[in-house]
Amino acid sequence: MTMTEEEITTPIDVEEKPVLEVVKDTLTALPDIEAAPTPAELKPNFDVAAWTPKTELGRKVKSGEITTIVQALRTGERIMEAQITDILLPNMESDMLWIGQSRGKFGGGARRLFKQTQKKTPEGNKPSFGTLAVIGNRDGIVGLGYGKSKDTVPSREKALRNAKLNVFMIRRGSGSWESNTTEPHSIPFTIEGKCGSVRIKLMPAPKGKGLVIEPNCAKVLELAGIKDVWSKASGQTRRTRNLVMALEDALRKLAVFKVSQKSRDATGVIEGPIIKEAGQ
Repeated sequence: MTMTEEEITTPIDVEEKPVLEVVKDTLTALPDIEAAPTPAELKPNFDVAAWTPKTELGRKVKSGEITTIVQALRTGERIMEAQITDILLPNMESDMLWIGQSRGKFGGGARRLFKQTQKKTPEGNKPSFGTLAVIGNRDGIVGLGYGKSKDTVPSREKALRNAKLNVFMIRRGSGSWESNTTEPHSIPFTIEGKCGSVRIKLMPAPKGKGLVIEPNCAKVLELAGIKDVWSKASGQTRRTRNLVMALEDALRKLAVFKVSQKSRDATGVIEGPIIKEAGQ
C-alpha cells in the first residue's frame, strides 16, 4: 500500500504529553501485581482445624492464646509437636547439611547429604542413612535436627521434624571493636562451644566481613540471622556433625551470660527477632 503525495505532506495530529505523564499512563495500564505476603499473612501447609494437639502448649497455640514463637519459647515448655513450629513460624526456611561422603579412592569421595552406615548381621549388611537439617527465619530463630532411617526420604523427614522441635532464640549484636555500629549483624561477644573432641570459637566481626567459618556452619548462621563472624575450630573437625553440634552449643550459650544495660546499648544486643510482634 503506497501513500499519496497529499497524505505524505499532511502533518500527523499527535497529542503531546510530558514524559512523566506517559510513563504514568503506561504503568496504570499494566495489570495489578499481587504483593508478596508478609510473615503475618503466611499460613502453615496443613489443615490447622483438623489438627488435634496432644500437649498443653499445642492446645494454647491452637486456641490462639499463644500467637508467636517468642511467646512459646519463653513459657519454658518443651516443644513436643512439629505443628507448633509450623503455625508460629510460617516464614521459616530449611536446608540440609553435607555430613556424608561417597566412596572414593583414598577417602576422596564427593560430599553427600546422607551419611551411610552398615550393620553386619547373619542375614547380610543392613544399611542406614543419617541426615542433618537446619531451619530458621533469618531473624534470630534457628533449629537443628538429626534423623536416621533405613531409607533416605524417612531420614530427611525425621531430621526436619527434629529441627522443628529444637528451635531456640539466639542473641545478636555488634561486639567487634572494629565497628562502631549498633546494628545486630554479628554476635555481641566471643563464645565457645564443644561437642566430643571438637571445639569452636565464635568472635564478633566488623560489618561486611561475612561468615569466616566452615560452609556447613555458615548455613546455620545465615538461617539464624548472623551475617558477620570470625571463627576458630580445633579437634576432629572433619566430623561435620560434631562440628555443627559444637556450633549449636555456642549459639545456645549466647543467651546464658548476663549482659549489663550499658553493654546492651553499646553493642546493640537483641534476643530473637528484630521486629517485635504484637504482645511482645
